[in-house]
Amino acid sequence: MRVFLAGATGAIGRQLVPLLLAAGHQVTGMTRSPERARELQAAGAEAVLADALEREAVHDAVAKAHPEAVIHQLTAIPALIDPRTIERDFALTNRLRGEGTRHLVAAAQAAGAERFLAQSIAFAYASGPPGTTHVERDSLLSEQQAPKPFKAAARALGELEHAVLGANGTVLRYGYFYGPGNSIAREGTMAAELRRRRVPVVGGGRGVWSFIHIEDAARATVAALAHAGPAVFNVVDDEPAPVAEWLPALAQTLGAPRPWRVPTFIARPLAGSYGIQTMTRVQGASNALPKRELDWRPRYASWREGFRDGL
Repeated sequence: MRVFLAGATGAIGRQLVPLLLAAGHQVTGMTRSPERARELQAAGAEAVLADALEREAVHDAVAKAHPEAVIHQLTAIPALIDPRTIERDFALTNRLRGEGTRHLVAAAQAAGAERFLAQSIAFAYASGPPGTTHVERDSLLSEQQAPKPFKAAARALGELEHAVLGANGTVLRYGYFYGPGNSIAREGTMAAELRRRRVPVVGGGRGVWSFIHIEDAARATVAALAHAGPAVFNVVDDEPAPVAEWLPALAQTLGAPRPWRVPTFIARPLAGSYGIQTMTRVQGASNALPKRELDWRPRYASWREGFRDGL
């Protein structure tokens, strides 16, 4: 299959390119950087220079590639996420999820692509009863429901999913990434912050996170190419876990001190409303659907073994 990969040199794109090539696909990767274009070519892919926010450039790049499938992995997430400045720090990512998605969907349709896959997230579900593990039919946070710093991100995610599903595409709601090229890695920014004891367990640490190793996320993406849309899949591991459980385990794995425990009222000025929500209220997701429909299983079934062996 001829695959056009937007975001080919990002954390998951770098994992995807060799997997797609090994599976026999012909890959054209889109990047804005000439240096990264050379990296793609060295890896065996075709490379095209284009800015995802420039409509004509995207249409031209996709048309020349004649893809049968388009994969959208475009983000511009900073290495270190400060929940107090998330609205500013995610401004470009939000544009890529809004404008960028519209450009790619339109270009894919014009080129006659049969498949369209796009990156979303599995940790922005609307709240349910305590202990809820969300499935794909559950709703994401709306702009009205989201904490103020996350409102623009919620709107952009909604726009992305609406555009992709409206084009009979597939939405991949990934869990929190860890592994090479991510903040949760041995040399990542999360490790550095944990070693400085700057990531505490807030309140009771009851926020539940669903993780996915970056390699497992890439394998699920390749598997999803064979599935006709419209569809939504939670790409997460088997074990959603509360912050109070996984954060100390991560610190121990990385050789960092045990995280502090901080009351919510003390953490709020430093973490903001979004940071408090991720630590105390966010809920996990189920991977039953991609296991059944994509015949996919994460190599690291749990973050426990993934932290130990996959970082």
